[in-house]
Amino acid sequence: MKIPTPAIILALTAAVVSLFGLYTLERAQNYQASKQADQQAGQQASSDSLSALPHAQHFEWKLVTSWPKHFPGLGAAPERFARQVERMSGGRLVVRVYGAGELVPALGVFDAVSSGSVEMGHSGAYFWKGKIPAAQFFTSIPFGMNAQEMNGWLHYGGGLALWREIYQPFNLIPFAGGNTGVQMGGWFNRQINSIEDLQGLKMRIPGLGGEVLNRAGGTAVAIPGGELFTALKTGVIDATEWVGPYNDLAFGFYQAAKYLYYPGWHEPGSVLEFTVNQQAWDRLPADLQAIVEVATREVNQDMLDEYTARNNAALVELVEQHGVDVRAFPREVTDKLRVITRQVIAEQVQNDAQFARVYQSFNAFQQQVEQYHRVSEVANYQTRQ
Repeated sequence: MKIPTPAIILALTAAVVSLFGLYTLERAQNYQASKQADQQAGQQASSDSLSALPHAQHFEWKLVTSWPKHFPGLGAAPERFARQVERMSGGRLVVRVYGAGELVPALGVFDAVSSGSVEMGHSGAYFWKGKIPAAQFFTSIPFGMNAQEMNGWLHYGGGLALWREIYQPFNLIPFAGGNTGVQMGGWFNRQINSIEDLQGLKMRIPGLGGEVLNRAGGTAVAIPGGELFTALKTGVIDATEWVGPYNDLAFGFYQAAKYLYYPGWHEPGSVLEFTVNQQAWDRLPADLQAIVEVATREVNQDMLDEYTARNNAALVELVEQHGVDVRAFPREVTDKLRVITRQVIAEQVQNDAQFARVYQSFNAFQQQVEQYHRVSEVANYQTRQ
């Protein structure tokens, strides 16, 4: 038998390798072509199924707010929500946003959504204390929880379930819709050096904070945000709280008042709310309901992120460019306001069973989370001094 020479062996090996390479290339090309065909078929099938299924119908909602159109932070949040919903739903749910006064007054949001004249609203729960005293807990109460703690209570401490329970008789489903973080104490046309300086003070301040001011000798006034500058400038009110440097700068309050006080004892972590009309919600298919829920959670966190990023730069501008006098409330004043707050809450607990039940949940969570925050958040801040 003749043994093949090395040259013949090399030639045969090269031929085998070449054939294998061609085979591999052909398999790869066939795989890619098959994959593209499968993707195209899947996309077409998905499109066909969406058009064939009942839930593929389109919805258009109106969303009314308590804020000026496109106002930084507060007004931007519902606009962001609308964009996110339209994007995630592929245009199957389109939400049209209306600023305060465009369809309903700033403080008419609750009634408009409750009645079904619009499908959705964005506002603050403490505005509805005349209808539901316990609603105030779902925005902020004096000396209460901060933004991080409020989110924990609402989403993991039973707060959201209570919120939805007390709104259910009004045909509303609430969702957390943003948080401003700790607010400022407000703009004043007089110095506050003692609790006596609050006597006779006319101040725009909502919620339980307004009741506490009344007990301290002042007068709480309810005025929509868009009217505050004029009221402060013309002396209709002596002071106003709004949000914090980012929003206060946009409203130009530095042109109407000299003193900016801190901290926001009345609103240490203010939750905004989305409300949805129950019947409008029930008409949505399950996937669009899920999109609405996810979008509200995203906006809820995004607002807090924005205020955290913007407030300091705005405060620097107020001080360095506009000469604002930023002052801390004397400890005597905040101590007295805290005592009055406890008295006001105790009275409402005695007179309103629903208020008492929500307060019990709120207070228990605050006490528990404070125990941990003493060795986490507070301790960490102290190490940074």
